[in-house]
Amino acid sequence: MSAADAKAQKRQKFEAVFAKLRDELLEHFAAQGMPEDAQKWYRRNLEYNVPGGKLNRGLSVVDTVEILKGRSLTEDEYFKAALLGWCVELLQAFFLVSDDMMDQSITRRGQPCYYRVENVNLIAINDSFMLEMAIYYLIKSHFRSEPCYINLVELFLETTYQTEIGQLIDLITAPEDHVDLSKFSLQKHQLIVIYKTAYYSFYLPVALAMYMCGIPHASSGSSGTDPYALAKSILVPLGEYFQVQDDFLDFAGTPEQIGKVGTDIIDNKCSWCVNTALAQATPAQRAVLDANYGRKDAQAEARVKALYEEMGIRGIYEEYEEAAYKRIMGLIETIPETPVAKPGEVVLKREVFKSFLGKIYKRQK
Repeated sequence: MSAADAKAQKRQKFEAVFAKLRDELLEHFAAQGMPEDAQKWYRRNLEYNVPGGKLNRGLSVVDTVEILKGRSLTEDEYFKAALLGWCVELLQAFFLVSDDMMDQSITRRGQPCYYRVENVNLIAINDSFMLEMAIYYLIKSHFRSEPCYINLVELFLETTYQTEIGQLIDLITAPEDHVDLSKFSLQKHQLIVIYKTAYYSFYLPVALAMYMCGIPHASSGSSGTDPYALAKSILVPLGEYFQVQDDFLDFAGTPEQIGKVGTDIIDNKCSWCVNTALAQATPAQRAVLDANYGRKDAQAEARVKALYEEMGIRGIYEEYEEAAYKRIMGLIETIPETPVAKPGEVVLKREVFKSFLGKIYKRQK
């Protein structure tokens, strides 16, 4: 079987679990005596917003559980790992529905943003809340009697709060309709990226898998590093590197390559590229950025891109990428190569992080 076929089959298996979870949520909803039109509405909300993306975050939970257990999963283990993966996708859907309203975006995943669907409009606010709360219904339904239950709930709550903090900093730093580059800096960019992306896209899927596999926190007074703190110390820089790469591809990648037209310059995004340019711009170069960044004008965008080329942003990015790769590999190597595990015990493995880094390093889309 080719790698592409294996990937498609893996996705198909994961998507089959969504159908079961959707039906479970709808059955519970109907059992509350909800009217037929509300049932149809909730179904459309779930189907329109949850399953259509790349599903990387959700599939990462399943992949990590398999790596940690070091074997194929039983049917029940697969279902539970996939359920947690779909809870991450529900969280993502909650963020995207609300984020698109805040940004007044037009399309998402090749279709109109949900709030722009006929008759939805501001009802999308409540629909986003329902997507979020479906997470806690499903976790309670399937993990209530498991030792990891409260850890799963607390992890989702903490990660949601972190992401909302990141969103606030982003919204007040780079509003689309008011350009003020004095608010931008590489430090601000790093803060936004860590809170808005790294925690929920990278740490959350791995920590969920670790809890499901029964990996304990280090006991107080123990000499070893807490495995969750260790995982976070690797995954947050990994998430930061991923977002810098995304920002760079928005500028340097072609639509054929990245599957979309880059809009960070026109949308006044607090991107790594503009912050890197600002950090070393001469007064004349800064004037070009002030006059052209964040303008809804193709010529202004072209002037900013030309300035990026003149300032050597491509070369700076290549240096950044190599340094980030070495730094992350160094962090991964702090995990014992052959961890000592008691019979039946699951311990953290380097392979979890290497598989993430392998998917990201030098990616072109």
